[in-house]
Amino acid sequence: MPCILFEPFSRTPDFLEIMITKQFKRHSVLPGFGLTLSFTLFYLSAAALIPLLTLFWRTSAMDWASFLRVLGSPRTLAAFKLTLMTSFLSALINGAFGLLVAWVLVRYDFPGKKLADAVVDLPFALPTAVAGIALTTLYAPNGWFGKCLYKLGIQSAFSPVGIVIALTFIGFPFVVRTLEPILQDLDVEIEEAAFSLGAGRWQTFSRIVFPMLLPGLLTGSAMAFARALGEYGSVVFIAGNMPFKTEILPLLIMTKLEQYDYSGAAAVASAALLISFILLLAINFLHAWSQRYQEV
Repeated sequence: MPCILFEPFSRTPDFLEIMITKQFKRHSVLPGFGLTLSFTLFYLSAAALIPLLTLFWRTSAMDWASFLRVLGSPRTLAAFKLTLMTSFLSALINGAFGLLVAWVLVRYDFPGKKLADAVVDLPFALPTAVAGIALTTLYAPNGWFGKCLYKLGIQSAFSPVGIVIALTFIGFPFVVRTLEPILQDLDVEIEEAAFSLGAGRWQTFSRIVFPMLLPGLLTGSAMAFARALGEYGSVVFIAGNMPFKTEILPLLIMTKLEQYDYSGAAAVASAALLISFILLLAINFLHAWSQRYQEV
């Protein structure tokens, strides 16, 4: 009998909580789902969807033979190969050194830490053309760094090496900023437990710490790679822009536009957009995988 009497009262707070929540949602002072969804769709359509559809519409005016002829030309293939190769190399460099910089900024306190942390974001704030001019000045044959490299037989500016340098510069913050929150949430007690069980520094890092950082490292490196594919301003000065040697994909698109070959430029841009879209899907999958991995 007491169970029958008190059971309804035990459910009363839950019932009242549900009713209050529904009433608050119904009369919320914040914008509703319909309004926010409308603004979201409008903004996405105006900022991204319509321009991209226009690009594909321009490309659809070509027949398949013309489209494949533009993409299969030796100059276009050379630009694709150079862009993918240099972007991949810069992503590898950023992955290695970005992990090191993120580790130092999170785990250690030292004089000038705030300044070093601000320098990481410098490629985000600096105009790409200014970055390209600065890098060209430094790595030219008479530049500060270029003199030393040319003495060693390394042609830094006006070569694929210069392209890798520029792409590494603009993609570096993506890796650091992706790894920093993961390192901040990483429990140091796990490493201390590994030390107490007899594991060395390298064993602790390679078997415990690095597997936790790997999803974020792959995500940051993929973002740096995707950013490098479309970079133009910081590369155009240091590359030298020689067809079949140092001509990157964005420069080829600009060259076709200057020659009034709008269909050819749209075809090359559509292929580059498709590659970027595949990379963005890969980044989203990596991000979802990293979240599931951290929850486990």
